[in-house]
Amino acid sequence: MEENVRVCDICGREIKEEDGTWVDDQFLCQECVDEHCTTCDHCDETIWISDTVQDDDITLCPTCYDDHYHRCECCGRIIHDNNTNWHGDYPYCDSCYDEFNDEIEEYSYKPEPIFYGDGKRYLGVELEVDCGGKDDNNAETIKETANTRHGHIYIKSDGSLDDGFEIVSHPMTLEYHMNDMDWESVMHEAIKMGYRSHQTSTCGLHIHVNRNAFGDNQSEQEEVIGKILFLIEKHWNEIFTFSRRSSYNMNRWSARYGYEKTGQEILKKAKCSDHGRYSAVNLCNYSTIEFRLFRGTLKYNTFIATLQFVDTICDVALSMSQVELEELSWSELVSNITYPELIQYLKERRLYINDEVNAEEDM
Repeated sequence: MEENVRVCDICGREIKEEDGTWVDDQFLCQECVDEHCTTCDHCDETIWISDTVQDDDITLCPTCYDDHYHRCECCGRIIHDNNTNWHGDYPYCDSCYDEFNDEIEEYSYKPEPIFYGDGKRYLGVELEVDCGGKDDNNAETIKETANTRHGHIYIKSDGSLDDGFEIVSHPMTLEYHMNDMDWESVMHEAIKMGYRSHQTSTCGLHIHVNRNAFGDNQSEQEEVIGKILFLIEKHWNEIFTFSRRSSYNMNRWSARYGYEKTGQEILKKAKCSDHGRYSAVNLCNYSTIEFRLFRGTLKYNTFIATLQFVDTICDVALSMSQVELEELSWSELVSNITYPELIQYLKERRLYINDEVNAEEDM
């Protein structure tokens, strides 16, 4: 046998040494390489098919896989270290990670509402926070804080914010917000992460109230909604002070409809308004009205007082006639309030029978 001829270790064929391929410690002809081997896409070495680590997109030798790759815990796809997303100790590809760990929903996201608490009136909260990052890990922590027992909130992106997101609650009775939903811990976590709400020029606190809390049909509901609009317009100066908004932000994000002699006249004007949803009370939603007056806050007492105030406005509109509302002064309106948080806040804003108290800074 000539010196430059060798025998293929698989098929026994004689071939020139320069025409064969060494795979591990075995010499193979090209036909056996094609049948039994492949090439590692990372290092370009010829490897046994039986030894490969592969998916539909990539084939690797065991060494390259161990040194540079992982398998997605969800779909099994092989992913390079540089493209691996970690959730705890588990690796994920981009698409599975986005689906699994996308804690911040798109702005248009609207899940089926879950109603918490026993009652007819439900308040849904949209609390905007900024300056702490559009960060999935932060969003996850806030959701875990709020959802210890239930799926109380979800989190959405909002293009009006510079570097934050919107915390949105499912509909809850006021009592549930106060006693069962741990807003205080949510706000504490957000502040620790660097988020702010009052201390920005971007954040609002929006409160939705279900329309069917005002009556069994559209006519009954609109009568009460008209009286709500009348109360807000009649006491606009006090409510503007309550809101903590600047004049610029109020006009931009929650413009008033303007005072008229009756609630129904204001409601008629509102239906012809070109403000759209950027109104003090947004009437564009089918199943809710939205109070958009208030500046955002991460101060718990301010937050709860705002919900209590909205609930009080609804109570007064339901219980009083148009004539009674016309005669109702601001002092009379607030004198019947019993919520300690709301009384405290009214005193802080010098809106409670001229009482003044020292107040902690809003966040």
